[in-house]
Amino acid sequence: MKYTVITGASSGIGYETALAFAERGKNLILAARREEKLEELKGKIAKINQNLDVIVKPVDLSVAENVDTFYESLKNYELETWINNAGFGDFSSVGEQNLNKIKSMLHLNIEALTILSSLFVRDYKNVEGTQIINVSSAGGYIMISDFVTYSATKFYVSAFTEGLAQELKSKGSKMQAKVLAPAVTETEFELRSLDVDEFQYEGQVPKFNTSKEVASFMLDLYDSDKTVGIVDESTYEFLLKDPIFPFREFSGGKES
Repeated sequence: MKYTVITGASSGIGYETALAFAERGKNLILAARREEKLEELKGKIAKINQNLDVIVKPVDLSVAENVDTFYESLKNYELETWINNAGFGDFSSVGEQNLNKIKSMLHLNIEALTILSSLFVRDYKNVEGTQIINVSSAGGYIMISDFVTYSATKFYVSAFTEGLAQELKSKGSKMQAKVLAPAVTETEFELRSLDVDEFQYEGQVPKFNTSKEVASFMLDLYDSDKTVGIVDESTYEFLLKDPIFPFREFSGGKES
């Protein structure tokens, strides 16, 4: 029995992606901080297909020591796809940002994603059909005012994942690595970014995608041989692309 792992599955893109993969008949391991939301999602998946095995893993991946423990807890499961969706933003200028919040964001958006990606690649890079999809942002390809630190974390996700994809190909590995870069999406993202209890997208945001739409983009990327799935911020068209960042191979200490 094979499983798809989705982090940040309690709401938004992760929640809808879990439902989309359940529709495909995939067994799921769902991770997030809020256990009650994961259990609610598990119940919803049971209505789609009661034969699926759904494992709930409540965990805060912004806490560094939880990351290795979480991965170790999956050792008895055969994994097929890993989706690093967990992440959050911060809307503030660099000089005004809350550094405690920024530390948590750096731990989650960069450190946890890198460690989980590395462990999954180490164990599964030569297993046919395996994929890792890391969720970046359109802000991982352009810098956004008052989102500079957040954008920088997503530049890291984009560059790291594109580089990983190229590295896996160059070494003849069977795993595929891909990066999903949504634009503004109707999720709980704005609540945490702005530190507010309510946010209405309709009427306040000129263009946005729903989480369900982005989950469908996730499936399009999953089904494709492309490395990057990105939403054009001008047109909100979803585009599948080859790697965007330049990549060079080094051999014997010399660039080739």
